[in-house]
Amino acid sequence: MKELALKYGCNPNQKPSRIYLANGEELPITVLSGNPGYINFLDAFNGWQLVRELKKETGLPAATSFKHVSPAGAAVGLPLSDVQKKIYFVDDMGELSPLACAYARARGADRMSSFGDFIALSDVCDADTASIIKREVSDGVIAPGFTDEAMEILRQKKSGKYVVIQIDPDYVPAPLEHKEVFGVTFEQGRQELPINDEMFANIVTKNKELPKEALIDMKVAMITLKYTQSNSVCFVKDGQAIGVGAGQQSRVHCTRLAGQKADNWWLRQCPKVLELQFVDGIRRADRDNAIDVYIGEEYMDVLADGAWEKIFKVKPEVFTREEKRAWLDKMEGVTLGSDAFFPFSDNIERAHKSGVKYIAEPGGSVRDDAVIECCDKYDMVMAFTGIRLFHH
Repeated sequence: MKELALKYGCNPNQKPSRIYLANGEELPITVLSGNPGYINFLDAFNGWQLVRELKKETGLPAATSFKHVSPAGAAVGLPLSDVQKKIYFVDDMGELSPLACAYARARGADRMSSFGDFIALSDVCDADTASIIKREVSDGVIAPGFTDEAMEILRQKKSGKYVVIQIDPDYVPAPLEHKEVFGVTFEQGRQELPINDEMFANIVTKNKELPKEALIDMKVAMITLKYTQSNSVCFVKDGQAIGVGAGQQSRVHCTRLAGQKADNWWLRQCPKVLELQFVDGIRRADRDNAIDVYIGEEYMDVLADGAWEKIFKVKPEVFTREEKRAWLDKMEGVTLGSDAFFPFSDNIERAHKSGVKYIAEPGGSVRDDAVIECCDKYDMVMAFTGIRLFHH
């Protein structure tokens, strides 16, 4: 197949639409199910690059959950704790494969943003992973292959119309890439910079102790940012992105956005939230939205009389600001990555509130000294990578 016609482009009025290789060669993909669209493929190809690189640099299966050409979550396949199984709503599924753990983590980082996601998997999709995908609202999945059992499960989704794309794992794109804007063609070399151990060797803070686990988290952060619309920052904990702030004009707004998502991820693990009793038959999306509202500042939207009865069996107590702060103060060992330098120390101050201990950023700001000083104040470890990772 040398080209694939699509229903339309980014919007229904943008026709015609297709994908093809400029050199006339065969496309590196096979559509096994469904009718993928323009944005589906943007998410699929960006997501595939992300998980392929995560697998290469960590040696672990990887998954990502993409929405609007940025990852809502990305993770490697480390085992899930009992609490994580519960907040990712897979505690009823028994032992999961490493790939399934990776997707449960990627999907569970920011469930509101992942609603209707496009999934990328580094390895052949197995039955465990397909079973998680089946129960979530999702547009499609791309992977280097699918077991027969996984395909049987995925064909049951969306009445057989769920998008399933197989990609050739040996496909290597041309070294130059092109993009057209307003009729003008842009050309640049592909972003092939490896995210490896050497990138984090220049530690500029007084504290230079970088554990193996934090090094993996730095790789997860920077590889995620490599395929996230800039400006962007990424909070990572235990091999998974727990907060991605993408596409903001101000870096501190990226940090605040990602930090709030990381806080929400941690707040969902508080016993007070884990013990919420939902009414029988509540839809997964309604439950997820209710949790996010309950732990936020607009909690009365779900606790007001006439509202809570539709969501909870028992009216929950208010999760006070003091209780939330006390729980957030227990979060520690978080890694923060940034796709460009931090121009002000306010980013570090905000990161500290979300338990950040390790930071990776390019460096090169005229205010680097102030940023390093702020890191030293909190005994953080910061590595200057020397490389910017803008993605547009």
